Amino acid sequence: MEESQKKLGIIAGGTKLPQLLIDHCLDTGRDFFVLAIEGNADKAVFTPNIPHKWIRIGQAGTGFKTFADEGIEEVVMIGTIHRPTLAELVPDLRTAAFFAKIGMKALGDDGILRALIKEIETENMRVVGIHEVMPELLAREGILTKRKPDKQAESDIRRGVEVALALGQLDVGQSVIVQQGLVLGVEGIEGTDELVSRCGSYQRKGAAGILVKLRKPQQDVRIDLPAIGTRTIENLHKAGFRGLAVHAGNALMVDEEEVVRLADKYGMFIKGIVPQENEE
Repeated sequence: MEESQKKLGIIAGGTKLPQLLIDHCLDTGRDFFVLAIEGNADKAVFTPNIPHKWIRIGQAGTGFKTFADEGIEEVVMIGTIHRPTLAELVPDLRTAAFFAKIGMKALGDDGILRALIKEIETENMRVVGIHEVMPELLAREGILTKRKPDKQAESDIRRGVEVALALGQLDVGQSVIVQQGLVLGVEGIEGTDELVSRCGSYQRKGAAGILVKLRKPQQDVRIDLPAIGTRTIENLHKAGFRGLAVHAGNALMVDEEEVVRLADKYGMFIKGIVPQENEE
């Protein structure tokens, strides 16, 4: 069986990305089944014609059995997962055994996700990145908008890259906001949208700030790639920022045409960067 025809299992969290992947499978005729994570995945996506099952985040064992019963051969984990409540985290036996096995080795999101990939692959399923199924989602290198970053913005990009790479090594976050060389904020548990919102009021007079969003240096490219979309642009505009730099080839741009159109409308720049080229 060709790679593209292997039945795909989708573990779906929030954002538009699961919908895009489902639509892609429907358009290309690829067989698939979705495990939708309660409290995260968009209920409106899962109409009766979409093969799916809802599970709590603590029901990994249930999910493994479902995928096995469905004959899944490849798995994509896509969409945001909010920090679970205690009720959501109550594990089934398989999940409890998983956490007991990995113990303290999985401190941080990346450690847990890497361990989860290994667990999935013990079930003879191969974990793939959404970019392997839909490579058109990857952010392109270069300036994508009419507006270009000026000298100050380029300097702020270099500063943002320096900080983002350091944060990534510590498995802290993917995003940094910089204005005139000053780091206004770094992403923690709250996510990029909240980072942008809270940093808007921190700006001083003069050239407005910018967002830098990078893949963590040690991050497995199959999972949790940084992503931007129209909401990112709307939030940056609302907060008074003037542009963003995103990791070319290592970040997802959801609906690139609309993202660029909005950025042009608001007079913002978008630049796809390769970090090494932006370091001092």
